[in-house]
Amino acid sequence: MATHAHSSHHGHREHEGDDLIHAAQVALEAKGERWTGMRGEVFEELARHTAPVSAYDIADNLSSRRGSRVAPNSVYRILDIFVANNLANRIESANAFLVNTHPGCRHDCVFLICDDCGTASHFDDDKLTGALRAAGEAAGFSDVRPVVELRGLCANCA
Repeated sequence: MATHAHSSHHGHREHEGDDLIHAAQVALEAKGERWTGMRGEVFEELARHTAPVSAYDIADNLSSRRGSRVAPNSVYRILDIFVANNLANRIESANAFLVNTHPGCRHDCVFLICDDCGTASHFDDDKLTGALRAAGEAAGFSDVRPVVELRGLCANCA
């Protein structure tokens, strides 16, 4: 199971392995959504990756594992449910997804994405994301959700 580096501590517990899958199921069901076999398979595949992964890659990997085709559109719908319920984050610049290692918790992350190896990590900066949220609200937006991505080279690739 892949883990994700975090530059600051959250006020909540990071999960991994079977504990992460169980926490995701509990969080999703608490929101009134069903945890189906397919949703479980998509979440497990997403959780295997340290780099953002596309719905097409998830569909291909699941298709290979199952021996039958899994449609990318089905995977997209499931990933949208995961993002809406804070089980995954969408990495906008890569049109890809990254598992949320603290399912159900909503906070604004600053993502760090390596342009060489593709790994992604995140840290929280409430001052930065709070300022962005306030600027959006001052411009008349509601339910503002800052999406901040920094691209560069990770320490291993630099």
